[in-house]
Amino acid sequence: MHIAIAGNIGAGKTTLAGLLAKHYGWEVHYEEVDENPYLADFYNDMKRWAFNLQIYFLKSRFSHIIKIRESNKNVIQDRTIYEDSVIFAANLYDMGLMSPRDYENYTGLFNLMSRLIAPPDLLIYLRASVPTLVRHIQMRGRPYESSIRLDYLKRLNERYETWIRDFKESDLLIVDVDKNEFIKDKGNLSAIIDKVDSKINGLFS
Repeated sequence: MHIAIAGNIGAGKTTLAGLLAKHYGWEVHYEEVDENPYLADFYNDMKRWAFNLQIYFLKSRFSHIIKIRESNKNVIQDRTIYEDSVIFAANLYDMGLMSPRDYENYTGLFNLMSRLIAPPDLLIYLRASVPTLVRHIQMRGRPYESSIRLDYLKRLNERYETWIRDFKESDLLIVDVDKNEFIKDKGNLSAIIDKVDSKINGLFS
């Protein structure tokens, strides 16, 4: 079983991945954020480091998927490889922060990789408004995230909504984080786990 959690910066992916992994006793694959050598530079100069950052994330995500397939274990993954391409890289290109040459190179590599991987059995999408994202980002206090612009988060949210509306690659569970603050409320977490249980049982039946 492979569950992946998708959502904007600050939606709560890492927290939910850890909580679900603990509940089910499954392995968890976290997004490489603190180990990422480009992230801080990217937020200081997006245009200079956009391509480098996206290539690093693409490599990291592809490596995680290969490990998941080879392990034959039940795994929960923090963010998907699809988001790297259809959300973040596409947004950087549209904002003029990634050149046409770099974007074509990136998408060509992604398309090759995507042919070699299988989608998750279940995708959990964390839908969160910009104020909720900002609150979560401020709570975790990563210095390099302090410069994230509100319009950047808004553009990403719009892309997420477009992507998830047409997502058909696997079973889907949408969690409204504004109404289900699982980080603080165990009752909300229990409700989410019940929905995940229902989805998992449906996949196995």
